Amino acid sequence: MSLIPWLRSEAPPRLSSRSPAEMVLETLMMELAGQMREAERQKRERNNTVRKICTGVDYSWLASTPRLTYDLSPGERLQLEDVCAKIHPSYCGPAILRFRQLLAEREPEVQEVSRLFRTVLQEVLERMRQEEEAHRLTRQWSLRPRGSLPSFKTRARISPFASHIRTISEDVERVAPPPPRTWSMPEFRTPQAD
Repeated sequence: MSLIPWLRSEAPPRLSSRSPAEMVLETLMMELAGQMREAERQKRERNNTVRKICTGVDYSWLASTPRLTYDLSPGERLQLEDVCAKIHPSYCGPAILRFRQLLAEREPEVQEVSRLFRTVLQEVLERMRQEEEAHRLTRQWSLRPRGSLPSFKTRARISPFASHIRTISEDVERVAPPPPRTWSMPEFRTPQAD
């Protein structure tokens, strides 16, 4: 069997047929689901610890892991998916990091996780808008015609010695007596007649 047909492949195989927006959406929603499971597991552990302290007996080895008790409503899920679809792929990682940071700081209940997720997504969207506005302004200034500046420069000629504007320091210098002569400088003043 020859390797030549394998070497002549027309197009390189694509890793995924999904668009970057779909991948961002799926990644963010998987992160939300995982963090909700983790919050529920932590709540269960806290309840077991309290029960163990109160009763003094540990039956955790006997109980099976319960299924999730909290799930997003379809309307809330659609709203979150809509917001996730607006996130640019380059902001997906920072959004996940910020979400995890907030969860570590607050240790929320399961019901609060989706609200925290929504606030993180809103922060990311706001940051995207601000950076887009800054980029737009930068582009606007860089593409701006520079023809008006040379014409202004030719009209406004600066002649420092042709100025006839009187200044306060000029009046003070004229009225003030000359400073005393230093030993290394010769005297050039004409003698005054008394």
